[in-house]
Amino acid sequence: MLDLDAFKNTRLYESIVAKTEPETKLKLAPKCVEKGMSIQEIAEFLELDVEIIKKYLQEQS
Repeated sequence: MLDLDAFKNTRLYESIVAKTEPETKLKLAPKCVEKGMSIQEIAEFLELDVEIIKKYLQEQS
C-alpha cells in the first residue's frame, strides 16, 4: 500500500497539488481504486471531499 504521508512530503506532490484543479485531480480516482485505495485514502491523497470522490466514481461506472 502507498505511504501517503511520505509521498505528501515530496516536492513532486506539492507541485502537483499546487497546479491541479479539482476536476483534474478526480481523473486520478479510478487509478487509485485500481491500486486498492479506499475512498477515504483517495480523498486524503487528492485533498478532496469524500462525497465528491464517491459521486465522481459513480458517474464513471
